Amino acid sequence: MNKRKFLQKIIASPRNIRFSEFESLVKAFGFRLSRMSGSHHIYTHPEVRELVNLQNVDGEVKPYQIRQFLELVELYDLELGD
Repeated sequence: MNKRKFLQKIIASPRNIRFSEFESLVKAFGFRLSRMSGSHHIYTHPEVRELVNLQNVDGEVKPYQIRQFLELVELYDLELGD
């Protein structure tokens, strides 16, 4: 799925989002996997002070973690890369 369309989909409804799809979107915004601890995947971005913590729970991302990520994107005015 096109990343921009996928972004619109998760903005409309952050439920039942596959972890692998969301992870590729996070990376498209310039985040890189820093470390993993159990089911927690920790991402960093050179322009963002906060860490992004995502959990892979049965192949899906928790909706509150999606909302937190979208808040960071808006706060730091991050742009979607290719």
